[in-house]
Amino acid sequence: MSAPKTGHWHVHDILQHGSKIVMSSSRPMVLNVVTASCTVRALQGQLPYLRDRGFDVVVISSAGKNLEAASVEGVTTIEMPMARDIAVLSDLVTLWCLYRVMRALRPTITNVGTPKAGLLGGIAAWLSGVPCRFFTLRGLRFETTKGLMRWILVGADHLSCRLAHRVVCVSKSLRDKALASGLTSPEKAVVLGSGSSNGVDVSHFETTPLMTGRAPELRSKLGIPSLAPVVGFVGRLTRDKGIPELVKAFLQLSHQFPDLRLLLLGLFEDEDPLPGEIRKCLQEHRHVILAGLIDDPAPYYAAMDVLVLPSHREGLPNVVLEANAAGIPVAAARATGTVDVVIHGETGLLFPVGDGAGLAEAVRMLLTDKVLAAKLAQGARDRVLREFRQEQVWEALSQEYLRFLRTRGLPLPMTHRQKGAVERPFGNITSETY
Repeated sequence: MSAPKTGHWHVHDILQHGSKIVMSSSRPMVLNVVTASCTVRALQGQLPYLRDRGFDVVVISSAGKNLEAASVEGVTTIEMPMARDIAVLSDLVTLWCLYRVMRALRPTITNVGTPKAGLLGGIAAWLSGVPCRFFTLRGLRFETTKGLMRWILVGADHLSCRLAHRVVCVSKSLRDKALASGLTSPEKAVVLGSGSSNGVDVSHFETTPLMTGRAPELRSKLGIPSLAPVVGFVGRLTRDKGIPELVKAFLQLSHQFPDLRLLLLGLFEDEDPLPGEIRKCLQEHRHVILAGLIDDPAPYYAAMDVLVLPSHREGLPNVVLEANAAGIPVAAARATGTVDVVIHGETGLLFPVGDGAGLAEAVRMLLTDKVLAAKLAQGARDRVLREFRQEQVWEALSQEYLRFLRTRGLPLPMTHRQKGAVERPFGNITSETY
């Protein structure tokens, strides 16, 4: 086996000076491939955890501060240009580079995810003969796409699933949708525990006295009166995130709550752009706060009264888990992925996808019925602590890797080779999720 020396590398370093960088290793290598470095942030903690469990861990993505930050955790990172949208010539170059890197590193396991990296990384792993190929399905873009692009996306997801030995779906409803769409088979598709690709760091988002004390200061900085109710949203400002119906609901609620503020954490995107009048309203309304892209949203949750997620599709929404950990009640659309974390009347309120009036009513209930809001917030936090802690997800993935190594007769990490080592079962991985 081979492994690059720990640190941050550019793909050209591996291709041009591989003999000086790549070294022999007796540890099985897990090579993760994602399109953008923002997804690397969604793996925070998981990669060093696997390293400590006896794997060599490498991650490839486009350039970005989150990729470089991962190398600080003792994980090898490789920077490789990768276009998010379809770009035939550059995609072929990326595929060729991925193939050459995999031939040089000879990973035991590849785990590819996000549409572009899932497809190109899956093809490269198959061509390279990687013995254990995983595809992490984090969502289905075709759910909110029409026409030729929809069929292109369906075809890409189908091929990514076909090239993988295991398709790790981040939620049960996502797995159901993938099976119903014919993307993969029940035997190949798995859900680890209750779902999620990385869980949530509850301690980072919980409402501590320090966090509560900072909320008034943050509100003041954002120009929000101390007693004004705040509805928050975290995510891309696009049509498929339900922003048009959020604006409709906000304008409707403003009549009942004159001081209501809408706090948005995220950026406008050219892909699936908002209608012009919706974007103009957000930019010009005096009670809308556009905070932009925030590296750490934890303090902002403490400044919210309600988090809303009107998204039309999800894999499993991390922002809901974060709000749950922070003790903030949630109103969300009844979409794929979201229904796995929001149980209506128990951990939040659900409304039909695309229903602005339903969204407004759910928010109105949470703002006026403080007993209900507190009950839902507590129920959601209890469930996060029970089912979505990061260590649970990491251990489940580690065990899945070990199971697959055993079925293939491949060497295990040193920590699992001792005589009498017992595999630890995890959570609710049952025949239903295989």
